[in-house]
Amino acid sequence: MPLEISWQIQYSGEADYSLDVDMYNLDLFDTETETISQLKQRGVFVVCYFSAGSYEDWRPDTDDFPAGVLGKPMEDWEGEIWLDIRQIDSLAPIMEKRLDLAAAKGCDGVDPDNVNGFENDTGFPLRYDDQLAFNIFLANAAHERGLAIGLKNDLNQINDLLPYFDWLLNEECFTYNECGLLLPFIESGKPVFVIEYEMPPQEFCGRANQMNVNALHKNRELDAYRTACR
Repeated sequence: MPLEISWQIQYSGEADYSLDVDMYNLDLFDTETETISQLKQRGVFVVCYFSAGSYEDWRPDTDDFPAGVLGKPMEDWEGEIWLDIRQIDSLAPIMEKRLDLAAAKGCDGVDPDNVNGFENDTGFPLRYDDQLAFNIFLANAAHERGLAIGLKNDLNQINDLLPYFDWLLNEECFTYNECGLLLPFIESGKPVFVIEYEMPPQEFCGRANQMNVNALHKNRELDAYRTACR
């Protein structure tokens, strides 16, 4: 993948697939196979999102999760519960089934979310190495299915995970002055995507373009609105 990629990310609201962009990031479960096919016919790279580190009570595979992997509710995210990612043997069949679905639908890559549980109050004593093992499992399982995979927000493990992931997607690194941590991906020739919600574009776009990151200003609900920095 080139470093400079035009893109859109949308998970809510009335879907707008008309943008002339290189990449769309869409929900794995909510996006129809036909939509993915139509985008790919236009030469669009389609990334499919799912949460790998949390249980979401509205997904069609909720019955697949054993009670023993469910931890504390995620703060500010109704219906989401942290997972015990140490239990890879229990979670692997669920995540592999999701990756199989992504491959069957024709997704080019996947965007697994909530892969930094070890830094959060999950209800489990997750360690750095537990997270590494789980994230590397996800990357290898995706690649085995011919899917590219992005690393989401797990900034403190970038150096260890860089060899396994194909791009990086970060939320609000300019707001929190963390964008310098993204540089190993760029220096390795792997693209970086940044979303800012509160900070206005005029305050971060210049720096984003200088760093050669693909930055967007989005609403938190990730609807069709976007302001691209380039």
